[in-house]
Amino acid sequence: MSTEISIDTFNHLVSLAALELDEHEAEYLRAQMNKQLNVVDELGQIPLDLDVPPASHGVPFLREQKPALREDLWQPFSDPDSILSQAPEVTDRYFVVPDIPHTRLE
Repeated sequence: MSTEISIDTFNHLVSLAALELDEHEAEYLRAQMNKQLNVVDELGQIPLDLDVPPASHGVPFLREQKPALREDLWQPFSDPDSILSQAPEVTDRYFVVPDIPHTRLE
């Protein structure tokens, strides 16, 4: 299976992502994306036994081998003021975080 991102499709993706690329950057990025697609195709051609279950981490664990989840217990910190004193700005015992400016894309 030879999948390739066409120039038209690539330009559409670039416009959706609101990227500004010069001609050299665009061709380089499109070539790299096509190389990645080829590698994915190659990985798909590796023969696998159908009875092998997928695992997100590469090591299959049987249900009886999986450790039990620990109980989530709240443990208050003995001196929260020592942590708050290190913050650049605090209001009513809450950290003040600077506002992140937002830009509207057109």
